[in-house]
Amino acid sequence: MIRYLLHKTGYALLTLFGVVTVIFFLFNVLPGDPARMMLDQNENSEQLSLIRKKYGFDKPIVTQYLYYLNDLSPLSFHSTNADDYTHLSEGKYSAAKLFTIGATTTVIKAPYLRESFQKNGKKVSQVIGETLPNTVVLACFAILIAIAIGVVLGVVSALYKDTWIDRTIALISTLGMSLPSFFAAILFAWVFGFLLHELTNLNMTGSLYEVDDFGNGSHIQWKNIILPAVVLGIRPLGVVIQLMRNSLLEVLSQDYIRTARAKGLSEIRIIHKHALKNALNPVVTAISGWFASMLAGAVFVEYIFGWNGLGKEVVEALNTLDLPVIMGSVLVIAATFVLINILVDVIYAWLDPRIRLE
Repeated sequence: MIRYLLHKTGYALLTLFGVVTVIFFLFNVLPGDPARMMLDQNENSEQLSLIRKKYGFDKPIVTQYLYYLNDLSPLSFHSTNADDYTHLSEGKYSAAKLFTIGATTTVIKAPYLRESFQKNGKKVSQVIGETLPNTVVLACFAILIAIAIGVVLGVVSALYKDTWIDRTIALISTLGMSLPSFFAAILFAWVFGFLLHELTNLNMTGSLYEVDDFGNGSHIQWKNIILPAVVLGIRPLGVVIQLMRNSLLEVLSQDYIRTARAKGLSEIRIIHKHALKNALNPVVTAISGWFASMLAGAVFVEYIFGWNGLGKEVVEALNTLDLPVIMGSVLVIAATFVLINILVDVIYAWLDPRIRLE
């Protein structure tokens, strides 16, 4: 198991290296001067020169790329020259020094995602730290809705194969998979947050934390998560229903299920004790992919419902060309994909003993 995890970790690092390379060169070929973006309309030639020197924008693109890798790497190298971009500044890095050779200091530190162009030098890690938890909470609620309803409807659909119940559930899942999230968000917000507001008591927009009108700080408003979670969970719900139905039908046709029936076990006991666990493998695959994609796919849902998560932050960063925030968010989402894929492989072995990790 340890050798397998090390093997997967190596592939994960190579994948993340590729993502870093792609997003760096992709966003650095965009038109616009990062130094001018940071100074907005108040720049002059002297200020522009200082900003370019401070952030390394005056260096060749390959040098800037190496600087970016050095910022992200936990093991990094820094100049003792205070005028150099890689100087080990306490306000910039939180690091533990290992050793110094000549004018270069080697340290261990947390990945540095740089500073926002539009938030007065606020660190990107801080921006993501304030918004990512809200997105994770929203994604967890959405995926729980998809699992709870999807598995039940999938089992019912398999048990009543080729009946009107099966066809009705298939229609629901097809509509769910084909409904764009941005359209569903607008529709649900209008119907349940506006037209039926007096009945549902739900708001069209709102985030997890709301500021108290009387100045008593912020408080959690759980009802605001209902509409965005339902909208975000509609598409994975349709996928889970179909996968659960088809997988369970395949498992129920296996020889060991026939043996269980020959022993006189009830259908409910057969499904609960023997079939359901093995039928969950493709569902786990789908859920893992959907959960990771929700961190990126929640962009429009969060923006429409005013949910203060990472998706909404990315939209605002795109509107203002806040490149460090965009690049940092993409890296966090990519790392989440990689970690979830590794976790899913481990879950496979637990669900199905026939699978061996080698």
